[in-house]
Amino acid sequence: MELFEASTQPGYEPLAARMRPRNLSEYIGQEHIVGPGKLLRRAIQADLLSSIILYGPPGTGKTTLARVIAGTTRSHFETINAVLAGVKEIRETIQTARELRSLHDRKTILFVDEVHRWNKSQQDALLPWVENGTLVLIGATIENPYFEVNRALVSRSRIFQLKPLLDKDIRGILEQALSDPFRGYGKYKVSFEEKAMEHLVKTASGDARSALNALQLAVETTPDAFPPEDGSEIYITLEIAEESIQKKAVLYDKEGDYHYDTISAFIKSLRGSDPDAALYWMAKMIAAGERPQFIFRRMLIFASEDVGLADPLALSVAQSAADAFDRVGMPEGRFFLSQACLYLSTCPKSNSAFAFFDALKSVEEEASPEVPNHLRDGNRDKKGFGHGEGYLYPHAYKDHWVAQNYLPSGLQGRVFYRPGGQGYEAEIEERVNQRRELQLTLALEEESQEVLTYSGDQKERNVWISRALGKTAAGLSDLRQDFFELLDVGRHHTVLDLHCRSGLLLWEALRRAPEGGVYGFEPRAENRETMMHFVSELGKLEKPMLYANNIEDIDSVLSEVWPQDLRFDRIMGFRVFLELQDVSRAALKIRELLGPQGLFVLAEFLPSRSPRLSQFVLEERLPAALGDLEAAECEIYSDPENLRTALSADLLLQWLETAQFTGLSSVEKKYASRKWISPEQVNQWFGSEAVGKHYGSWLKARLGEKTHEAWRHFFIHALGNREVPWERTVVFVKALKA
Repeated sequence: MELFEASTQPGYEPLAARMRPRNLSEYIGQEHIVGPGKLLRRAIQADLLSSIILYGPPGTGKTTLARVIAGTTRSHFETINAVLAGVKEIRETIQTARELRSLHDRKTILFVDEVHRWNKSQQDALLPWVENGTLVLIGATIENPYFEVNRALVSRSRIFQLKPLLDKDIRGILEQALSDPFRGYGKYKVSFEEKAMEHLVKTASGDARSALNALQLAVETTPDAFPPEDGSEIYITLEIAEESIQKKAVLYDKEGDYHYDTISAFIKSLRGSDPDAALYWMAKMIAAGERPQFIFRRMLIFASEDVGLADPLALSVAQSAADAFDRVGMPEGRFFLSQACLYLSTCPKSNSAFAFFDALKSVEEEASPEVPNHLRDGNRDKKGFGHGEGYLYPHAYKDHWVAQNYLPSGLQGRVFYRPGGQGYEAEIEERVNQRRELQLTLALEEESQEVLTYSGDQKERNVWISRALGKTAAGLSDLRQDFFELLDVGRHHTVLDLHCRSGLLLWEALRRAPEGGVYGFEPRAENRETMMHFVSELGKLEKPMLYANNIEDIDSVLSEVWPQDLRFDRIMGFRVFLELQDVSRAALKIRELLGPQGLFVLAEFLPSRSPRLSQFVLEERLPAALGDLEAAECEIYSDPENLRTALSADLLLQWLETAQFTGLSSVEKKYASRKWISPEQVNQWFGSEAVGKHYGSWLKARLGEKTHEAWRHFFIHALGNREVPWERTVVFVKALKA
């Protein structure tokens, strides 16, 4: 029977085959790739699917998802099993696809189950037809496609990783089968002893097929005859459930992904100083038959790579345990494995050994300087060339050390080794740093300092100004990095940007959530046009979705554009608070748009902590007749009625707490940069008309129009066309939807 051929005898099909979802609404699990608003779901619903590879363990829904696509698309759908099909079948499929495309302008979707089973020539046969659009490929594999699928085929496909199903998903699938009267057991009276259902769910370990097979075995073997003719109840006890789904074998392939994933989990647990997790992953490897010598080899590497000088004994302990195991063997050798594992997971950590690779990079990428004369070998040509002259013998000095440069002259002051702050390295850190300071002082005294001056034309001046402005951009880059550390965006998350502005946060969200969806509000048409032009080369489904709205008129967007069930995993806002007309209503709307356990992160500049013009006056010897600007600014920034200057972390937290957010926290960070001040910037600050909620209008109200104008002229001459230090404080607020 073909994979997607309808069965004429449904009663003879396994329950797992009968219960395959027929559409997305019946599909349970894998919310990270097919949940509301996610890229793959939108592609399936819009019938705009491009070539994809579905990668994941058995029973996670790869073939099922392909079946849903087959029932949704208007394209011709073909299926091939890579175990049974060869180049001949591929050519026949391609010929059919070419005819459909040329005669009926209809594309073909080809589903290849177990695509990793094909050899290189078989996979190569598909390449031209996938590339020119004759075929849209859907491949399914349990092996890592980056290793097992042709690289060229992978580069032309989007890879979606399916994860083992959650317990709630498995339970939902079983309940679906129990309630369906046509494909499942809905027309029978089936009930479970307490914990019997839970046992089926837990033991399935995320495999829906295993759970459904166990359910079928439990239901259809419990009565004397199935189906029961008298309509009696089918009661599943815990004992029956245990018999129906036997203990699951450890999922571990010594040459596949599970091997590498498990050893990776082991090493990362050691690195994270978690002895319980490290013992668990090591036990899993031993139970699956992994060679202990391989585990010891990785622990020996770890002892230098991740422990290093934080505990110099770690390497000796790992080596001694490995030698003891070779002498004793199994099963008692497991004690040596355990001892080494526990020692490495509980000792202090340092990766300072990576300093070698920094030094190696310098050797490979930079010009090769000569060995300094005083470090050269003086045994052969000391008399002729003076090699070795000036070398100071450390043992002749106190503490067996003397300040002396050992790096080539072009590398003086270069640091490769950075002592960690743990264990033994914490003891030597101060000593190493002190000696470096003395060596650097010596190097600076030896080096001649060259001062360069120049007068450039207008073009060169503009380049310099651009470079100065670039320092401000670097500060924004740091802010963005800090923002996304708090936001923690995953590849399959749906993300909403409350105000896109220049795209500072939008582009980073787009990079971090390629399989999710990125939405944004941008009321200004010119900004939207510029940003969409920036992503014009991306496919329709890969672009961010921008709307000419703001958070306060979100209702119109919900009713006209978005699916009703769309909720966001992450919502982000930068400089949006001061633009809101109704803060309380906006907070409620933001919370409503978040999905369960959704996260909202807001970043706002704190005006009261920003630079003030008065701080640039102190060194200018300004005549006192111009008034006390500093006092006027203090009055402006201490006005509790002025939201633009009174904004604080407490105010933001209070706003979110009122909207019933939980897990509230805030952190303030300072960003130092250099700011180029132009006369136009000064005029903008003071304002030509100085009306409304504007710095200039507030200043004019406190100093008077005449003094206000005098200050404007002063700053145009004092700060105009100058670069000044500019430090701003940003408050980050984080909130959860419980």
